[in-house]
Formats: sequence, structure tokens, C-alpha cells
Amino acid sequence: MSALAQLATVVIDCATPGPLAEFYHTLTGWEVTYNDADCVYLGDGGPIQLGFQRVEGYQPPNWPSPGKQAHLDFKVTDVERAVKELIELGATRPEFQPGGDEWVVLADPEGHLLCLAATA
Repeated sequence: MSALAQLATVVIDCATPGPLAEFYHTLTGWEVTYNDADCVYLGDGGPIQLGFQRVEGYQPPNWPSPGKQAHLDFKVTDVERAVKELIELGATRPEFQPGGDEWVVLADPEGHLLCLAATA
């Protein structure tokens, strides 16, 4: 079956697109592909980008909660180092960690959840 569409961008609602995009730029190494007062896009030349869009009154998800929204998973070469560096950039490490030794859950500076797992 042929696809009806190709995913182009995952857009993340937030209060401050610029600083949040900078956090994810540091995490991914992706460069800014578009920037205005209300949104910033990051990409690496591939088919998918990350977008950060200002939403008035943005409220972060609660964790853990059945109302949790989507989250992003990242592979890293050194989980402990990545956690330390991201916390220095404003991420937080929630107390609830369901991954055991397999992955670490963090919340970015605006409360969006992300998981870090070691590359195989």
C-alpha cells in the first residue's frame, strides 16, 4: 500500500519557542531552518523537522499522568553525560522513572517529556 502522506514536522506547543529550540539544538545538533516571533523550526536536511510554536497560556503535561501527551525518544552514546548536560541546560529529571536501566525520562525546560536511551 502506498503512503497517503509523508511526515514533515513534529510541532511542539510551548511558551517560548526560541529558548526551547536552543535546548533541542544542543541536544540534536540540528540547525534552525525557520524562525519568527512565534515559531522556530530545526532540521538536519532530512525529511523531518522539529517545530516549536508559541501558544498563549501553554500548560505543560503532568508526569506521571494518564493525560500525558506525546514525548520524544532519543538515542545517546552516554546516557549519564547526556542527562547531566541537559539538566545544566534546564531539563529536570522526574522522580518517576519507569525505564529501569534501559532509559531515563527527562522534562525539557517547558515540561515536555523526552526519553534518553543508550545506542546499541
